Amino acid sequence: MGKLRRIYLICTITIIWNASAVIAQDHIYSQFFNAPVYLNPALTGQFEGDIRMNLIYRNQWTGLSGDLSYISASADLNIPKFGGGVGLLFTRSSEGQAYLNKNNIAATYSYSVGGDDIVASFGIQAGFTNRRVDWNKLVFSDQIDMRLGYMPGSTSSAQIPDVSSKFYFDAGGGINIVYHDFMIGTALHHINKPDESFTGTQAKLPMRLVANASYRLLISGGYNYNQDDGAYIIPSVVYYKQASASSISGGFQFKYRGINTGLWYRTSGAGSPDAIVVSLIFDIFMNRDNGEKLRLGISHDATTSRINYTNTNGTTEASIGYEKYFPNSSGYNKFNGLRCYNFY
Repeated sequence: MGKLRRIYLICTITIIWNASAVIAQDHIYSQFFNAPVYLNPALTGQFEGDIRMNLIYRNQWTGLSGDLSYISASADLNIPKFGGGVGLLFTRSSEGQAYLNKNNIAATYSYSVGGDDIVASFGIQAGFTNRRVDWNKLVFSDQIDMRLGYMPGSTSSAQIPDVSSKFYFDAGGGINIVYHDFMIGTALHHINKPDESFTGTQAKLPMRLVANASYRLLISGGYNYNQDDGAYIIPSVVYYKQASASSISGGFQFKYRGINTGLWYRTSGAGSPDAIVVSLIFDIFMNRDNGEKLRLGISHDATTSRINYTNTNGTTEASIGYEKYFPNSSGYNKFNGLRCYNFY
């Protein structure tokens, strides 16, 4: 690697790290439908089964040095006795050369009302976050020579903060409505605006607004809420806004039996291009009698922004999900298929 390119990559990662520290923007998943509890706590328990588990991993901009990776794991239960569900969500992010790590664990709860035609769900989320950074791995400008690049073993005169770890309480809430073949939802995260500062100077985490809408269009097969054998086109749009940062993901999926393919276009900022996303999902029905299902997903973002695909090599996500009914479940087919799963 040339000296100028090495300096460029160091500066790029430093800029990315500083941007994440100043703007404090949350990560988003291209496979938002495979991280339902992360998307909206109102989706807790909204699936065809009694228990659901999801795991998703995002490796962003693999062509750049430093780490930009994200993982979310969740488990939630559909409990008809309280008309909703309960869940547990774990999220971890690792960003930049200094490995700015953020770990969050939260409990979620949703309450649902409705019947055969419409289901409305209301959800809340509450948990704790630990934010940690390794200051010794940061590279400052007085450690870089314009001819030689980074000087190993050099020390910086920059004043390093004494605090490298921060704990805080975090809360959110949301609502989701399904009416026949249409679903719409919105969630508000970080409603208490926790202070993330390492230095003592207040740095509140901005609230993150998420709004989503999907429509399920049957293009073949008999009409039935519980019909998995038909072919569907499912257009969707998801809007994110956090402080001055915003993003819109729009696209569609083609779903036929256990195969689901998708194509998405995502913008950032004032409508500027960000990425084109392709996804492929396989649903493996291990036991249709009790709704036991394994879901495997993969997607790739082709960067279209100014940083471009050549420099970043894009972003890849992988996901796995599992759900089933318990033996003799009282919730079997309770809502006639009116669940978020049917839209993905």
